[in-house]
Order: sequence, then structure tokens, then C-alpha cells
Amino acid sequence: MQKIYSLVAGTIFLIIALLHALRLIYGWEAMIGGWMVPIWLSWLALAIGLFLSYQGFLLARKTV
Repeated sequence: MQKIYSLVAGTIFLIIALLHALRLIYGWEAMIGGWMVPIWLSWLALAIGLFLSYQGFLLARKTV
């Protein structure tokens, strides 16, 4: 069960990271409650999302 959870979590974080990468590539604007989200925040979110995705897949691989 933990293996499935880790795979799902890793996949979700990978999708989030890919969406941030698309925002960076295409220059999409993001607004949350009237606040314009700066581009540098997507760089940070991309790095964190990729790291968490990697960790999720790594944990799924180690889980028996």
C-alpha cells in the first residue's frame, strides 16, 4: 500500500512541477486572490516539486 501511495504522490508532484515549467516556458501569469505571483516563485516550486517527485519515486522503488 505504501508503494502505491508513494507512486501517486510522486506523480502528483511531477505534474505540479511540469505545470510550473510550462508557466516558465510560456510566461503564463498566475494570480491568487488579486496577488500576482512572481516568476521566481515558479522556479522555486519547480525545484521543490521535482525533488519531492524524485523522493516519492525513490521511496516507491525501495518499498517491497
